[in-house]
Amino acid sequence: MADEAPVVVHPLSPEGGRQVTIRGEPVGVAYHLLDLLEFLRRAGLPEADTSVDDPELIEWRGGGPDVWAASSS
Repeated sequence: MADEAPVVVHPLSPEGGRQVTIRGEPVGVAYHLLDLLEFLRRAGLPEADTSVDDPELIEWRGGGPDVWAASSS
């Protein structure tokens, strides 16, 4: 859809990491923000380095850019 962010970071999986899709295509599992930034660079989206909280660019599902591991409660 035209109104969706081009990048979607999915909720944390039980095995760890978050699936990332760019323009509807799965590109891999990110285990840290640096992994996500590498996926974005490979896709030609270097402006994401400073815009990880931009909802026009990235849709965060199940937590924002600070959620990479299960809570230890």
